[in-house]
Amino acid sequence: MSATSYAPEHTGLLLVDPYNDFLSEGGKLHGRAQPVADSVGTLANLKTVVAAVRKAGIQVFYVPHHRAEPDELAHWKHPTPYQQGASRAQVFAAGTWGGEWHPDFQPQAGDVIVKEHWGGSGFANTDLDYLLKQHGINKVVVVGMLANTCIESTARFAAELGYHVTLVRDATAAFSAEAMHAAHEINGPTYAHSIVTTAELIAALG
Repeated sequence: MSATSYAPEHTGLLLVDPYNDFLSEGGKLHGRAQPVADSVGTLANLKTVVAAVRKAGIQVFYVPHHRAEPDELAHWKHPTPYQQGASRAQVFAAGTWGGEWHPDFQPQAGDVIVKEHWGGSGFANTDLDYLLKQHGINKVVVVGMLANTCIESTARFAAELGYHVTLVRDATAAFSAEAMHAAHEINGPTYAHSIVTTAELIAALG
C-alpha cells in the first residue's frame, strides 16, 4: 500500500454512477456486474468508503453518467458501441427508477453533483475539473462503477490533468473478473498513484 495521506481540505471522493441500474436488484446492469460485485463486496465497501470520507470531512462529488432519453442518438455521427448499447437498453433512463441514485447513496447537504458525462470520463464535456479546482482539490479517490470503463476513464483523465489519483480496488466492479484484473493490475498502475483496498483506505484516513 502506498503511504498516501489524504488532507480533507485537498481531497475529493469521486462517486461514479451509483445508480439503481448498476447497484440494485432488478437494475438493467445489476445482473451482469453482480458476480464480480459479490466476490469483492462492492456494495458494502462503497458504503464503508462513503461513510468514512464523510466522517473525515472529505468532499463528495457525484459523477453521474448521462441519463438516457429515447432516440437521442438518432443524428449523432460517431456514437460509441457502448453509447449505442446503452441507448437501445435505455440504461439509467431519465425519469425512471433505474436512473435514480441507489438508496444507500442519496446525496447529502454539501455534496457536489457534477454534470452528467456522455462517454466514459467524468471529466470530458462536464464541469468536474472546474468544480474540483474551485474546492481546492488536488487528490481524488475514485470509486463506483464500472472499473474498466467509467472508473478507469475518469481516473486516467484526472491523472492527465495533474491530480493525485487513488483507486479502491474493491469499491467497484466489472462485468468479468478479467476486466477487473485489467483495470487494477494492468492498466491502473500506468496512471494511478495509489491502488488500495477499502480497509487500506480507511487506515490511511485515520
